[in-house]
Amino acid sequence: MSAGKIRGKILSVLWTAGKPITLQVITERVGLDSSSTMEYLLGLIKAKYVSVPQKHYYVITNLGKHAIGLPPVDKNLAQNILGSLPLEKAFHFYYDINQYSGVHATSLNDFVDKIQTVNLKCIEFHVPRRDFELWIRSLGDIELSKKVEMLRMRHLSGETLRKEIYETVKSRCEELTRLAL
Repeated sequence: MSAGKIRGKILSVLWTAGKPITLQVITERVGLDSSSTMEYLLGLIKAKYVSVPQKHYYVITNLGKHAIGLPPVDKNLAQNILGSLPLEKAFHFYYDINQYSGVHATSLNDFVDKIQTVNLKCIEFHVPRRDFELWIRSLGDIELSKKVEMLRMRHLSGETLRKEIYETVKSRCEELTRLAL
């Protein structure tokens, strides 16, 4: 594998994690030995694609996200993504076709709250249809939409699926809230 592809894979691993991770975790996911992985990480840190928020933990920077093709998110976009929506643009949870649950989310933060308690059948109905991904994309959050797509591709189900969606969206809301300030 070329050096560029390895750097891209490391950045993708960091992006997918969504939180600071250790060299050991990166090494396992990339498939290199720790000294080689560390060499690449040092180059990515020097290029400002990766930062070290605490000793022995690494995280992708906005510049690193841009390097792997993700659009930048500024304060205004973060505020728009987190903003409240009119009812017609809210996410409406269904059990099945034409079987509305009576639950809707009028913002991304509201979605985080509702995903914890909505009937699991609703989550399992919407994920394979890409409904969450498309709604999130309509809010302007390409990055989160891609993360939810990756969850869908893992074919999770049950409470594991709920937990992964919750943690992914909650983490993104926290990140966007910091950007929106």
